Amino acid sequence: MSATAVEADAGHQPRIPAADHHRDVNGGWLRPAVFGAVDGLVSNFALMTGVVGGAASNGTVILTGLAGLAAGACSMAAGEYTSVASQRELVQAEIEVERLELSRNPHGELAELAQLYVSRGVDPELAHEVARQLSADPELALEVHAREELGVDPTDLPSPLVAAGSSFLCFALGALLPLLPYLLGATALLPALLLAGAGLFLCGVVVARVTARSWWFSGLRQLVLGGAAAGVTYLLGWLIGGHVG
Repeated sequence: MSATAVEADAGHQPRIPAADHHRDVNGGWLRPAVFGAVDGLVSNFALMTGVVGGAASNGTVILTGLAGLAAGACSMAAGEYTSVASQRELVQAEIEVERLELSRNPHGELAELAQLYVSRGVDPELAHEVARQLSADPELALEVHAREELGVDPTDLPSPLVAAGSSFLCFALGALLPLLPYLLGATALLPALLLAGAGLFLCGVVVARVTARSWWFSGLRQLVLGGAAAGVTYLLGWLIGGHVG
């Protein structure tokens, strides 16, 4: 006899797996944080290499990097706030529509929920009983309908402020990385290039840790993409700088 059967015979309930074994995939901070760090590093490094390619002075490179950091971080934060706030408002509007339907036509919504469970293989009588019990509490009924019909949790909507703050901070940190050697007195692009390359690879590794992909593939992919962007802007800076000069 298995251990589970023994526990059942002894009157014990089987252990239910904890819900927190899974990572939070609905939060409003992870995507803007990762995207912000990568975008800050790639865009500011590419911007700085373009200026270096145009034979600008170290002071100009530093000024360009600081301006790119400030402008990019503010732009990313504003964009994330607007995007997440708009999405949140749309979801809340649809939830209110569902709330109104539950108050106007509770029997129809109950039948709709029961039919949904039937379509998933639940016995019709059991499906109706489950739907009836869930519909007894209006707030629980609203949460269940929102999950099943809209695919959202009304109690766990992403925060625009969290998304904006994560994006701002991580973009600024990413953009600071290639600028740091110049702020510490470097007079050539090589230290910034090495530090930015290490940062790009590390960003790819972090993404791999979050998504459970191969760390070396994700790191190399990010390094190649960021390096290609920097190479293009350096070439453009070299071409344009030569004509302007």
